[in-house]
Amino acid sequence: MREMNTKTQLDDAALRYHSEGHPGKIGIVPTKPYHTQYDLSLAYSPGVAAPSLAIAEEPDDVYKYTGKGNLVAVISNGTAVLGLGNIGPLAAKPVMEGKSMLFKTYAGIDAFDIEVDTTDPEEFIRTVKAIAPTFGGINLEDIKAPECFEIETRLREELDIPLMHDDQHGTAIISSAALLNGAKIAGKELDKMRVVVNGAGAAAIACARLFVELGIRENMVLCDSHGAVTVYREDINPMKREFATTRRITTLAEALHDADVFLGVSKADTLTPEMLRTMSGNPIVMALANPDPEIAYDTAMLSRPDIIFATGRSDYPNQVNNVLIFPGIFRGALEGRATAITEEMKLAAANAIAALVDDSELSDENILPAAFDPRVADAVSKAVKEHIKK
Repeated sequence: MREMNTKTQLDDAALRYHSEGHPGKIGIVPTKPYHTQYDLSLAYSPGVAAPSLAIAEEPDDVYKYTGKGNLVAVISNGTAVLGLGNIGPLAAKPVMEGKSMLFKTYAGIDAFDIEVDTTDPEEFIRTVKAIAPTFGGINLEDIKAPECFEIETRLREELDIPLMHDDQHGTAIISSAALLNGAKIAGKELDKMRVVVNGAGAAAIACARLFVELGIRENMVLCDSHGAVTVYREDINPMKREFATTRRITTLAEALHDADVFLGVSKADTLTPEMLRTMSGNPIVMALANPDPEIAYDTAMLSRPDIIFATGRSDYPNQVNNVLIFPGIFRGALEGRATAITEEMKLAAANAIAALVDDSELSDENILPAAFDPRVADAVSKAVKEHIKK
């Protein structure tokens, strides 16, 4: 009853927070003087014709005379909102406004939330391409798999501004940072670690791909709702087949035997104490299902005292949180005028995040910087800019 009352109180407070005063969480503020007639003659007619003509003659001057270079679109169709599912574009708007607020708070980036009322990938792609000239970068958000893969791939190929589906790559980058530091604590080499990824949606596939870039190649097993993804199954899509194992296993429990790492991007209560106890010594467990992880914190700690445990929640140690990633990634990409966000940038960001936890501070309850650590956006931004290809 106490938990229900606490949730009700939080819900009531959140509704007041979003509705009182100016509804919503973001607004637009002028950046130039506007108090006199002369100010207005520069801001609009007739003075505005000068920058417009300059841009018409040299399109790249749009970065000099407008806010494009510090403006990101947070775009969703609301088909896979974290913890809420397919709630549609209108119900997704508070989440996208929140993401826009975080861009401004953590990296000084202006962001507009844009909710697109379509589930058709072609229509979504056309819409984003049509509005892309407004923005310096595009953050795709909460779009369900497998459509999100096609949408991101096509837009990356057809646009010349940095674009990232944060549900995929933000999760992959911060999970990789956690893995780097977890491996240090466990005293294990990445290329020898046995990894199980539970979940086969957008975030899981992106995490698996970046883990491969880190050096984990032969010893990774992907599991979906039907069990281990193997070459012997005929019900798997091309993304899953990319990680299909040749091992003769069928269940998550079998995959976890002697595994060094469990990454959960699935749903609550899929990892049991019995499974956990079959893992190797000093297991690294990232149970990222929200709001309830694949195994409860207390249960995990009681089951394996040697565990290195992380969740997506802020009320437990080692929060794996995308807010450590996307502000700095986009700030670096915007300031460096990148035309894409590359694998090299993602790896650089993961290493930069991991490096912020000094060896003297590193512990099984401190493998990542805190979400409010003021160093994070700067470190990620710098790492990204160093890997922009000119």
